[in-house]
Amino acid sequence: MEPKAFYTPNAPRPNAFVPQAVIAGNFIFVSGTVGSDVSTGKLVEGGYEAQVTQAFKNVKTILEDAGSSMDKVVKITVFMVSGADPDFSVINKAYSNFFPNVTPARSAPQVMPFPGGILFSVECIAVI
Repeated sequence: MEPKAFYTPNAPRPNAFVPQAVIAGNFIFVSGTVGSDVSTGKLVEGGYEAQVTQAFKNVKTILEDAGSSMDKVVKITVFMVSGADPDFSVINKAYSNFFPNVTPARSAPQVMPFPGGILFSVECIAVI
């Protein structure tokens, strides 16, 4: 099966050159997703924790609209601005809310500041 780009109008699109996700076989690869509000296209207010929560909500929407779910995520990578969550308490709180049943494998590199005030981005791989 050929990989195909996936888009949903129910979640923000990264930009014109990057799909929200790519579906290949029975896997969905979700692109880096930030804490933008789909209705405004802007980052949610409230700082780091608000962006983390919204980014996970956006990933959840992409997965569900593609026929998957958070319970089917097998690998997740979170990118946070260096020092934003030194003890991972905010990410761990989001994890407990969005992955109550199965906790996927996780990597969490810290990065230099993203452009435009972005403090957090998340990408994942899930089965469909």
